[in-house]
Amino acid sequence: MDQQGKPAIPDEVLAKWQRVVDILARIVEVPAGLIMKVAPPKHHVFVTSASEGNPYSTETEFTLNTGLYCDTVMAERSLLIVPNALEDPVWNCNPDLEHGMVFYMGFPLVWPDGSLFGTICVLDRQNNEKAVRYTDLLNEFKELVNSDLKLLVELAERKRAERALQAAHDELESRIAARTRELEEANTALKVVIQRIESAKAETEERILWNINEQIVPYLERIKRLAGDEKTQSCLRVLEANLEDITAAFPNRLSTTFSSLTPTEIEVAKLVKQGRTSKEIAGLLSIATSTIDFHRNNIRKKVGLNSTSVTLRSYLTSLD
Repeated sequence: MDQQGKPAIPDEVLAKWQRVVDILARIVEVPAGLIMKVAPPKHHVFVTSASEGNPYSTETEFTLNTGLYCDTVMAERSLLIVPNALEDPVWNCNPDLEHGMVFYMGFPLVWPDGSLFGTICVLDRQNNEKAVRYTDLLNEFKELVNSDLKLLVELAERKRAERALQAAHDELESRIAARTRELEEANTALKVVIQRIESAKAETEERILWNINEQIVPYLERIKRLAGDEKTQSCLRVLEANLEDITAAFPNRLSTTFSSLTPTEIEVAKLVKQGRTSKEIAGLLSIATSTIDFHRNNIRKKVGLNSTSVTLRSYLTSLD
């Protein structure tokens, strides 16, 4: 982009415009065919024909509003033909006379938004009636240059749109990636919470089952042995069935470990865990000490302690 925010003219377009002014100067038979570019406060030669006797180079520049032929072309936005400036009081002092250029014919060049690019023109050191007959040709070349300017603007706008689209795409991808990371982190945190909840639930179920087996079932068995009437026995059986329904939904380590123990063995295990000796347990349960020792050996076998030196009490305590 130039200082006016317009796209730069690429080399391939400059080469084409060079061919345009060379052809124009050759056909019209003038020493100078020019494409001028305005850059206030200056107006400079942008492309100049490689024709014999051409005094203008791309380093040639003029100050605007000093009586230039091009000043009028750009101000009126129309064709200007000056047959012989020396014979016209309006033009007999214009800056181009410094190079002896008394004949001028030019058109304005404009960007698609209507702002001025400059002019396309031919100049001669004498009145050139043949050049006037080629007004339509000069007009076609003007349209060609204007079309190039329009195409350059469209290409620049397309590139800007593509960059904006790419930037939006990159921003969207960045936001999606960030959101994905957030969701992954949230999902990981949620998994940890769920695992903790499940672990706490399992521990609660184990403790409930253990308490039922330790605190309720043994005494329920004793009540069943002591109760004599059928009505009480029936109620106890219902209570026992209800307890089984409640604990059936607790698939856990304790239920697995003690599922094979009898109610008496569970009661013995509870008392062993409390630190009671076989003699003390026998007295509490009103059975022989040898029977207690028998139950203790059975419990060790069922929980997998038969071939280890770990005491039954230490094992039972470790389950808390």
